[in-house]
Amino acid sequence: MKTNEAARELIKKSEGLKLNAYICPAGVPTIGYGSTFYPDGKWVKIGDIITQEKAERMLDYTLESFEKQIRYLLSRELNHNQFSALVSFAFNIGLGALKKSTLLKKVNTNRWDPSIRNEFNKWVHAKGKVLPGLVTRRKAEADLYFTKS
Repeated sequence: MKTNEAARELIKKSEGLKLNAYICPAGVPTIGYGSTFYPDGKWVKIGDIITQEKAERMLDYTLESFEKQIRYLLSRELNHNQFSALVSFAFNIGLGALKKSTLLKKVNTNRWDPSIRNEFNKWVHAKGKVLPGLVTRRKAEADLYFTKS
């Protein structure tokens, strides 16, 4: 299963496009639509500059990597919207955090458990503060997750 267009656009809107490398709120050099590494495996470094076309290719590569890992973490089949919402979520918080999350445990137990929405909403903090952008993103991810396809 691949990330659907709704989640891809959510990621692009949430991450924004930056053609010059910058330090993200987590302190990591980032470029494009939130990419931290290139398809050749090299890490982004401050001073790097890319084109929008390269940013799109990097997003594709990063999404493929996340899709593969998320398929491995799932113990049940999800619909396209559920899978894609998890890709967007993991793209933002990281696969390690998803792997340890109660959200994933609940998805793997009962993919329609209404409390899954609350699990998305727990991930809105950075450095102890609620970030409005994360509140908006988590709501969009949860809405996508619960949209039957």
